[in-house]
Amino acid sequence: MAEYRVIALPLETAQRVRRTRQSPGYGHPVHAEVATGYGPCRLCLRDFEAGVDRRLLFTFDPFFGIDPFPLPGPVFIHESDCVPYPPDGGFPSDLRAHRLTLTSYARGRRPLAEEHVTDGPALDAAITRLLGEENVDSIHVRDTDAGCYDFRIERRT
Repeated sequence: MAEYRVIALPLETAQRVRRTRQSPGYGHPVHAEVATGYGPCRLCLRDFEAGVDRRLLFTFDPFFGIDPFPLPGPVFIHESDCVPYPPDGGFPSDLRAHRLTLTSYARGRRPLAEEHVTDGPALDAAITRLLGEENVDSIHVRDTDAGCYDFRIERRT
């Protein structure tokens, strides 16, 4: 079992976006399209199948409710219902093949360190190293090429 929890987009947020077609906290219109890239869906953390899956693009702030200064960016979810990724599921297997950037944060959204990883063994070592720092509150996982927020990692409590 991983020594951390994976925090995907909240199910309630995805349901609200699907229902209202507005970005949470901003009210921007949501864009629906057939996937042109791999994703991932920020709720189930599975890659999209390009040319097949329908997805919704909207503005999301990963610090909403955590820190008052906004840091919004674009994210995707499946247009139809999908199963939320479980917090105790370990690192999502689909994302292990992606080029990822891990940014560790202290409380107050203060960035501490950043690591770029390209494979599974380096990924596991980077997570262990970053969470090993006493003042790390969480790690944000982002796609290195697109810069988009994927999910958050927290220590298991």
